[in-house]
Amino acid sequence: MSSLDPGCPGWSVQDLVAHMANTFWAVVDLSQLPDITGQSFERGQEIWVESRRGLRPEAVLADYEQVSSAALDRLAGLAQLDMQVPLAEAGTYPAAVLPSAYGFDHYTHIRADLFAPRGPLDGEPPPSDELRIGSALDWIEAALPQQNKAAADQATLEIRVTGAGGRVITFGSGPVKAMVTSDAPAFVRWGVLTALPGQRHQGCRRSSAARVAGPAMACACEPRCCRCSLTHSRCG
Repeated sequence: MSSLDPGCPGWSVQDLVAHMANTFWAVVDLSQLPDITGQSFERGQEIWVESRRGLRPEAVLADYEQVSSAALDRLAGLAQLDMQVPLAEAGTYPAAVLPSAYGFDHYTHIRADLFAPRGPLDGEPPPSDELRIGSALDWIEAALPQQNKAAADQATLEIRVTGAGGRVITFGSGPVKAMVTSDAPAFVRWGVLTALPGQRHQGCRRSSAARVAGPAMACACEPRCCRCSLTHSRCG
């Protein structure tokens, strides 16, 4: 089974599909997964993936197909609840936001870790249209303030996202001290991925003020820029 280096070092394609299925099982029937009480968010994901490594590839795929259908119905119901859901060190979020976390997780893993140039699959990845990338952006917008507190404490940061799913994302306090403009696919890439050696993340531009507004924006569009763990940082 193909390795996912450099996107997800140590994981195979089968591991990644198992991971995406595991996240669905977490909302459908948690008893299908090992107990990860007391574990960090990162370690918990590893334990879940390790528990599926004894399965044959076709069994992993069948497991994903089975649980994904049930999970979509469950997530639709979750979106209607008026409650806060803690996600360990990832933060605490309204239940209505959580379905977008699944959209984000699938969007990034499929395009960044499965398909070239980072992943082993050739061909074109699924489109980055408003339906798909909009959900990913919804999660990023919700997660940025909680998962980039150091940057938010230094300044108010403004990110102008253009194209499909476009919006202006502002977080922090006080006057705006830095602005980054990016098309939506590039924003998702530089928000969560490490650039490949010798590459810059294409499609985003920063204001000169970004150089003095703190580490999250000072590195915008550069390798390893603004890496935020929106669901987990195992990959990227």
